[in-house]
Amino acid sequence: MSVTENLARVRERIALAAREAGVPQDAVTLVGVTKFTSLEAMHEAQRAGLTQFGENYPQHLAQKLPDFEGITWHFIGHLQTNKVKSIVGRVHLIQSVDSVHLAEALERAAAARDTVQELLVQVNIGREPQKSGVLPEDLEALLTAAASCGHLRVRGLMAIPPQAALAEESRPYFAAMRGLFERWRGVDSRVDMAYLSMGMSMDYAEAIREGANMVRVGTAIFGARPAPRSK
Repeated sequence: MSVTENLARVRERIALAAREAGVPQDAVTLVGVTKFTSLEAMHEAQRAGLTQFGENYPQHLAQKLPDFEGITWHFIGHLQTNKVKSIVGRVHLIQSVDSVHLAEALERAAAARDTVQELLVQVNIGREPQKSGVLPEDLEALLTAAASCGHLRVRGLMAIPPQAALAEESRPYFAAMRGLFERWRGVDSRVDMAYLSMGMSMDYAEAIREGANMVRVGTAIFGARPAPRSK
């Protein structure tokens, strides 16, 4: 199937899941994950109406930005503090803020550019040592620290649950994330819980049913994309 056909199928599944969750389809933001995706495939997705892309690597983002107009960019990968200057002010939303140290580095970079950078706090909801993200019990400290930064704006939470054989197995983690999301709605005026970003190609429908209003979908739109071979 083509990228256009895949995108139509993803939108159909989002619409169905949204109805089952009791929310309108347009309440769910679809971010196309473009890691290792060709410019040709990305342009096809844009022509088919996809307006939000998510990149995992700063160098790939820098290479792709000049080729697109009218796109809302997200940074969704692990971000090292020495790379923040190449990201701040160039993307709408950094979805992977996972430490006070990173938040402080982002604040310095945003202040230097005289801009306000929007972000999501990434939660390691499965407590996996190999994954990025703040542990649930440390979420309050990170939210408070980020919210106190004058050049950062907290817009919600993001999570990647443990890999599962069946999509349904992720639902308890999604439900736990919704609990954290609801816990912080309206608690602190400096924390704007607008987005709950969770769910990828395998399980985005289940994530929506559990309360996600932003999903990050790559393979289901663009197909399998093996990483380039190292030279």
